[in-house]
Amino acid sequence: MASLLGTSSSAAATAILASTPFSARSSKAAVLSLFPSSGHSQGRKFYGGIRLPVKKGRSQFHVAISNVATEISPAQEQAQKLAEDSQRPVYPFPAIVGQDEMKLCLLLNVIDPKIGGVMIMGDRGTGKSTTVRSLVDLLPEIKVISGDPFNSDPEDQEVMSAEVRDKLRKGEQLPVSLTKINMVDLPLGATEDRVCGTIDIEKALTEGVKAFEPGLLAKANRGILYVDEVNLLDDHLVDVLLDSAASGWNTVEREGISISHPARFILIGSGNPEEGELRPQLLDRFGMHAQVGTVRDAELRVKIVEERGRFDKNPKEFRESYKGEQEKLQSQITSARSGLSSVTIDHDLRVKISKVCAELNVDGLRGDIVTNRAAKALAALKGRDKVTPEDIATVIPNCLRHRLRKDPLESIDSGLLVVEKFYEVFG
Repeated sequence: MASLLGTSSSAAATAILASTPFSARSSKAAVLSLFPSSGHSQGRKFYGGIRLPVKKGRSQFHVAISNVATEISPAQEQAQKLAEDSQRPVYPFPAIVGQDEMKLCLLLNVIDPKIGGVMIMGDRGTGKSTTVRSLVDLLPEIKVISGDPFNSDPEDQEVMSAEVRDKLRKGEQLPVSLTKINMVDLPLGATEDRVCGTIDIEKALTEGVKAFEPGLLAKANRGILYVDEVNLLDDHLVDVLLDSAASGWNTVEREGISISHPARFILIGSGNPEEGELRPQLLDRFGMHAQVGTVRDAELRVKIVEERGRFDKNPKEFRESYKGEQEKLQSQITSARSGLSSVTIDHDLRVKISKVCAELNVDGLRGDIVTNRAAKALAALKGRDKVTPEDIATVIPNCLRHRLRKDPLESIDSGLLVVEKFYEVFG
């Protein structure tokens, strides 16, 4: 939604609703309703949709939460389909020439979202944003609670909103549907209210209700949050991302009411290191780090230019030419996701991974955890159920490169330091 709730007049709120696409209107919105109580009142504080008593003698209202979900009519479904068909065509993922390191990191994160995302740094004009956005076609479908704005998982309570959990405890049957994993773009100029969500206090005063409009973090739950030029992101938005990435939950505090919802997403960022460094706290939250360089081979450069020219001339025909490769890669990802739980890694390999991390003076244990997860995901992608040293050698530079302490006098690339230490430990 381009505009935010909380505008200065009800006419503006009407205009916002009119400009909202059908897909946005069909999602469920959490609404806090106010109604008077007799005698001394007890306030109600909401934490994630759960009503809790608050000792406040001055309040004149009880606060209750209800959910409003609008059914999608056939006409709306048709309009939604037409809108999807008329969207800007996306460059096919298999058509990306070179940049294998970046593509592998992205695929591993789709297979195992718990890896924690990927940071892509490199020269301008090397296809970073194009590659990330081309990932949309490969994203698999997931089960969600129908009409829930937070994409709650019907089976995993860790990514289920408190309201859905409350309904399940009461024994209510909730409809489940399949939907593709979301990719949400976080623009540099976004406001904190748009990212976190906000409460329309004007509606509370004029209509007697407080309506909470979920933000981008709610939409990105169980999906991908992409930040282009992440090193230029404002500090207050970086703080919001750090908080959500650390806890997996987003808490909105507005006008004395607290609403919390799951916000577990794959964080993907891209940027040019020449334009500024990324804050160390945020850099550590990225599971993997990919470095992208300009292609130097003349033949490859010509091929990239020709492929881009074909796409610009006729996007639909170009996408059709890669349809077979797209479908093959999609089935490979789906198979890897389903077989990931059966992949094992030997104890001695785990010990060697931790030894590499310890000898490189990597702070914390995130490096160990991410390397183990990434190696398993790579084995699953290759159709195996056991991790080999070659799998670890492939992913360990991307998992540890950005976690090394920087030495201003060191000229060697940190990725090469990781590779040297790997071969020293693994023999």
